[in-house]
Amino acid sequence: MLQSVSIEEHRRKRQEVYSKLDSFWHDLHDSEYGLFDIALLEKSEIEEIRLVTKRVGRIFFKVGQLLRNVPDELLLQLDIPKDILPFIRHRALPVETVIARVDLVQTKHGFKLLEINSDTPTFEKEVFYANGKLCQAFQAEDPNDGLVAKLGIEMRKALAEVLHVAKIKKEPHIVFTSHDDHEEDKFTTKFLMDVANVKAKYVPLHKLTIIRNEGLYDDEGKRIDVLYRQTYPLEHLIEDVTADATEKIGLQLLELVISNKLQMLNPISAFLLQSKAIQALIWGMMEANHPLFTDEEKQWITAYFLPTYLEPDPFLQNGKKYVQKPSFGREGDTVSILQGNRKLMEDVHKTYETSLPVFQEYIDLPSKEIYTIHGKKEAKILIGSFLINGEPCGIGLRAGGQITDNNAYFLPIGLKLERN
Repeated sequence: MLQSVSIEEHRRKRQEVYSKLDSFWHDLHDSEYGLFDIALLEKSEIEEIRLVTKRVGRIFFKVGQLLRNVPDELLLQLDIPKDILPFIRHRALPVETVIARVDLVQTKHGFKLLEINSDTPTFEKEVFYANGKLCQAFQAEDPNDGLVAKLGIEMRKALAEVLHVAKIKKEPHIVFTSHDDHEEDKFTTKFLMDVANVKAKYVPLHKLTIIRNEGLYDDEGKRIDVLYRQTYPLEHLIEDVTADATEKIGLQLLELVISNKLQMLNPISAFLLQSKAIQALIWGMMEANHPLFTDEEKQWITAYFLPTYLEPDPFLQNGKKYVQKPSFGREGDTVSILQGNRKLMEDVHKTYETSLPVFQEYIDLPSKEIYTIHGKKEAKILIGSFLINGEPCGIGLRAGGQITDNNAYFLPIGLKLERN
C-alpha cells in the first residue's frame, strides 16, 4: 500500500510540474516521456562532455571540407542519395551545420561517440527549456543555465550570414516549418522560432507551395526568403513529389537553394555529414594514418570514436559484439546487436532496411535506476550534447534500452554540489 501511495504522489507531483511547462509533450503517444526525476552530474563531467563534443565536431567539419572535393562515386559509396549529388557540395555558411547533436556514451574508458545528427536533431526544448524547469523543481543547479540565450544568438548569426550572402536588403520573410500533426516536431520548431527572436512565421510543411525556378511561397502566397526546417530530414525532402507524382518538388526546392532564390537552415551541407558511413570513413582514415588529420586529431579519433566499418569482417574475425545500423536511420529503427552471425538484440522496426548498413563496435550503455509513473526501473543512459555553429552548448540525457528508440525517456540533469 505504501508503494502504491508513493507512486500516486510521484504521479501527482510530476503532473503538477510538467503541466506548468508551455507546449511541452511530457506524455508522448499516450506514454510517459518526461521523467519526474533528475540525474546529478559532476561539473568536471559536464566540462569533459563539452570538450569531447567540440573535438568531435572539429573532426566532422574537417571531413566535410574533404568530401566536397571527392568524386561522386565515393559519395555514393557513403550512401549519399544519387538525387542529391547535384546539390550536396553547396555551402551556405562557414560552418557545416547550425544545430547538430552529438550522441555520447560514458564508459570506464571515457566518453565515446555513437553518432552525430548534423541535419535535423531534435531534443532542443528538453535541453534548453524543460531541463531548467525540472532543476527548479528539484532545487538543483541547471548545467544548461543561460545557454538558451547562446542558442538564440547563434541562430541569429546564421540567419544574418545567409541573408548577407543572398544580398537580401529588404526585411526578409523567414518561415519555420515542420509537420504540424507531429507534436514534438511542431513544438520544437516553434520553440526554436521563439528562441531565434526574429520576425518570422510558422507554416506547416503541407501549406508551402513551390513554383519551379521561381520561389517558395507560404500559405498566403508570400514568397519566402529563408526556410528553417529543423525537423524535416533532407533524405525525406528529396523524395517529396506532387499529389499526382508527376513532379519532384523536393528537388525543386533544392534547386531554389543552390540558385540563391531561397536560403535554408539547417543548410544542405549539414546533410553531407549525416550518413553514419562517414564514421567508417573517419575511422578508416585514422587507421591508414591519413595526412588530413593532425597527430592530435588522430588521438581524438582513437579516444572518442568507436571502430566503425562498412563490413562486419573485423568483428567476425575477433569475435567481438558489434552493432549494425543503417547509414540513414533514426530512433534506433533497423538497429541490431550481433556477435558473429548471431543476433543478440534488434529493433522491431525495419523502416531503413534499404539504407547502407554500417558496423560499429558494441559498447554497453551505463545503467541507472530511474523513477517512472509505474515505479522504479533500470534504464540505459545516452548523452545528447549540442553543437551550435561548431561550439558545444546544451546537454541532456535520454533513458531507455540498449538500443535507444522512440520509447526512451527524457531524464533531466542537474549539477552535483561541490564539496569543500
